[in-house]
Amino acid sequence: MGKLTVSALRAVLVVVLAGTVFVQASMVWALVSGNDPEDGSLPLTPLRVITVLGMVSAQVALVCVWRLVTMVRRGTVFSHAAFRYVDGMIGAIVAAALVWFAVTALNAPGQRDDPGVTVIMAGVGVAILGVALIVLVLRMLLVQAVARDVEAAQMQAELDEVI
Repeated sequence: MGKLTVSALRAVLVVVLAGTVFVQASMVWALVSGNDPEDGSLPLTPLRVITVLGMVSAQVALVCVWRLVTMVRRGTVFSHAAFRYVDGMIGAIVAAALVWFAVTALNAPGQRDDPGVTVIMAGVGVAILGVALIVLVLRMLLVQAVARDVEAAQMQAELDEVI
């Protein structure tokens, strides 16, 4: 992975992380200050709490990607240490899906006349879970690559002994 690619990815991660922190701070400020312009159409307090939790899941995923990029840059990604960050990403994605399902459940009572919106929102939640499954498959590929790397190191050590 080139330096330009790593720098660009890290810049994007910093911008997204700053954006999530800004959204979290705004939501917490709205909750604490009591200036809630709720008109009764949607329960804003639960939505704000859910938003803060959703931002936490995004931040966890961002930190895991940052750490994995660092490992790629150092050439240490094919190690058992990488599993912790991949597992963190899977957990963050599943948490994001659960947060989305909570938003769907809060929004559903207002969609009684048009339940299609709720079905579409539930479909988006299933798609988010699908992303978690894709990352799980990629984790399995990483497991195989690490096993091959360990096997190659053992074979090289045996070959060095013979020579």
